[in-house]
Amino acid sequence: MAHTQKIPPAIPYLIRGYPWQHLGSLGFLFFWLIAVTGFYLFAVLDTSVEGVYSSIVWLTREQWYLGGIIRSLHRYAADAFILVTLLHLTREFLLGRYGGFRRFSWLTGVPLLWFAYISGIGGFWLNWDQLGQFSAVASAEWLDWLPIFATPFTRNFLTAAAVSDRLFTLLVFVHIGVPLLLIFGLWFHVQRINRAEVFPPRALGIGALAALLTLALALPVVSQGKADLAVVPGPLALDWFYLFLHPLMYVSSPASVWTLIAGITLFLLLLPFLPSSRRVPSIAVVNPDNCNGCRRCFDDCPYAAIVMVPHPQATIVKPGLQLAKVMPDLCASCGICAGSCPSSTPFRNVPALVTGIDMPQLPVEALRQALKLRLAALEGDTRIVVFGCDHGASVEALSGADVAGFSLICTGMLPPSFVDYAWREGAAGVLVTGCRDSACAFRLGSRWSEQRLLGLREPRLRFNAARERLCIAWADPGEEPELLATLTDFRRRLATFAPPPVLQANRLDGISPNTPETNAGTGGTADGQI
Repeated sequence: MAHTQKIPPAIPYLIRGYPWQHLGSLGFLFFWLIAVTGFYLFAVLDTSVEGVYSSIVWLTREQWYLGGIIRSLHRYAADAFILVTLLHLTREFLLGRYGGFRRFSWLTGVPLLWFAYISGIGGFWLNWDQLGQFSAVASAEWLDWLPIFATPFTRNFLTAAAVSDRLFTLLVFVHIGVPLLLIFGLWFHVQRINRAEVFPPRALGIGALAALLTLALALPVVSQGKADLAVVPGPLALDWFYLFLHPLMYVSSPASVWTLIAGITLFLLLLPFLPSSRRVPSIAVVNPDNCNGCRRCFDDCPYAAIVMVPHPQATIVKPGLQLAKVMPDLCASCGICAGSCPSSTPFRNVPALVTGIDMPQLPVEALRQALKLRLAALEGDTRIVVFGCDHGASVEALSGADVAGFSLICTGMLPPSFVDYAWREGAAGVLVTGCRDSACAFRLGSRWSEQRLLGLREPRLRFNAARERLCIAWADPGEEPELLATLTDFRRRLATFAPPPVLQANRLDGISPNTPETNAGTGGTADGQI
């Protein structure tokens, strides 16, 4: 059985790892909580001018054990939704995830900020307490600055007689209709993400719900006095997640706030089109002569960048044969597809290894040749090969007299057969590392790689492989010391095993394990024939 090393975080995950990796799915969780609690609140809401406030107060006081808790959960879930949405936006911005293949998700996500804000602020108006009155009047004054309305909105709030039942019917329509548009926008937002995570891990989800429930019980949400347009509301407890624009408008001006909001929105929309964001990485290349249409790359691609089309030789070779096709605008250049291709095996008896799908900047054949050369130069009985990725903890610092480190685009591009090939070429052990699963730069690379090596996903490491000579340890950047400690422990364990058969055979033949002849002693040749 492979040894899976759980490295404890050396530093806080900050913007990379758990739970920050699940901000989007947490947003989905809070949204559904808002929807479920909102259905109950709408059922008891009286949308008349005289009854709207009293119905909410009755729910809060007389039915605190159910309605009051539900109301508090509704409000706190709305605040949490805005919070994780802004954190999600900030995290993706800091990681530079807004250009190239991520442009579509970014551009469809920006308008959702407006939908979320409009959905939330309308809920305060429906309470029609002093806070709702303050927000409604301030919003009307802010909208009236725009020279596009024939009748000022503030006329609806000049006197109590100006507020009619029809206004609250309209507010209910907006408060329900805009979230429906938000759902539609969220569907677009995840369209180009394969296996989009719409629910967080169970432990994280339960913890988040428990925190909201605790908050609802400890600090229940209550109304702040009935609205009275004849009186200016006194000191209010603002909800700064949604109502921060109102104080900002009064300390500056409506024009300033509009300029600020428009500027931020425009910046976010133009960000993916900046020159630094338009760099196009080398996309995966399909070789029709080596693609058998197995669909593994199609299934494993995290960004739905691969589609299956009829093979040009289908009528000659096999009716119904399919061919993988890469969509350039969606390809993340991660190489996970190359690791899933059954033709990406170094044991193929060919002069040059050409696979069904490959990465031009790091072909599988180049990895095979580099592995043979580096292994031939290693010394000692505990020669170790380390496969890592460019986005995880650096493996270059691990290289030494008995260690050969290889940094891939993503660990997910490692074909499992390369682990077996390293053993056959004389490696005493193989260490596989890369981004933690919760912080994988390409979402699914670490997960697919571990499942393949443990025999849970195709292509898999052969069942009778020497898995005790395999160590899997995920580590993020900055966790190199912990990874080095894992390597040291792995080397110590390997020393207790018998030397690999290749080294034993070389010793019997009188061949030094770090000479070129070692390669021939494996039964291999320069072109990788086994």
